[in-house]
Amino acid sequence: MDETEFWELVDASREAAEGDPEEQADQLVERLLRLDPDSVLDFARHFESRYNRAYRWDLWGAAWLLLDGASDDAFDYFRCWLIGQGREVFEGALHGDPDSLADLLDDFDEEIDGDGEELGYAADEAYEQLTGDVAPDLGIPPAPAEPEGTPVDFENESALAERYPRLWQRFKE
Repeated sequence: MDETEFWELVDASREAAEGDPEEQADQLVERLLRLDPDSVLDFARHFESRYNRAYRWDLWGAAWLLLDGASDDAFDYFRCWLIGQGREVFEGALHGDPDSLADLLDDFDEEIDGDGEELGYAADEAYEQLTGDVAPDLGIPPAPAEPEGTPVDFENESALAERYPRLWQRFKE
């Protein structure tokens, strides 16, 4: 499975779920069950590598603003959700600037959006259903022990407003 096929599966599942993250995970599992186990593992590698790349302080700051606070677990689930938003949103947040999420996200409902925990398990669930076995180690480097970049002071509202002016204006003012 190449990167384009990975993103096509993500996009198709999101569109079928009409943006609901839990339904998207179910849709994704259904689509992965149509593949062979090796392709499911390829999907898992693509997902996990993007999940690890998103382990960054600047992105955690954006999640903090969008979610009105983000614990370790909440940030983990946010990264899964961010992948589920598709290539344009994911890459825009990582390669552009996390503050660009203010422009990249059409709507954001903190009650529904931002938590893609189930998306993180979709490939494992599909693999287990296909094979009856737990997915093996993916053979990719582990996530760093600490987020990359400069830590963000989540409690300093003026620093957050300065660092994320568009997110602050859209979601905090």
